[in-house]
Amino acid sequence: MNVRSINYHNRTFRTLSNSNNGETSPETEFHYKHIGNIVFADYSGGAIKYGHLLGIVSEYGTIDMRYHQVNHAGELMTGICQSRPEVLANGKIRLHETWQWTSGDLSKGESIVEEV
Repeated sequence: MNVRSINYHNRTFRTLSNSNNGETSPETEFHYKHIGNIVFADYSGGAIKYGHLLGIVSEYGTIDMRYHQVNHAGELMTGICQSRPEVLANGKIRLHETWQWTSGDLSKGESIVEEV
C-alpha cells in the first residue's frame, strides 16, 4: 500500500504522542470512516468525553480536517489539523499531524496517531 491508495474506512487509531497543549492521549481512540475523498471519525477517551472530525483526503493521502470535542471539564473545543500518512512495514498507518486550536488560546501543536 502506498499513501496515494490509503483507505481509512473502518480503521481505528490511538494517539502515540501529542504536544502538552493538546487533549488527546494514548487513551483516546479514533474510529474512522472514508467515503470518496471524505473522512470522518468519532473519538473519545482520556481527557475527551466525545469528539468528531471531518476531513478531505488529497490525492496524496494527506488529510485537511476540522475537529470539535467536549472535554471532561465540559468545554467545547475546536481546531484544524493537517495530517500526513506514513505506511509502516507492518501495513498499518501512522498519521503525523500539525494542528491548531480555533478556540481557547489558539495555540498550535503536533501529534502522532497510529492504527491499532
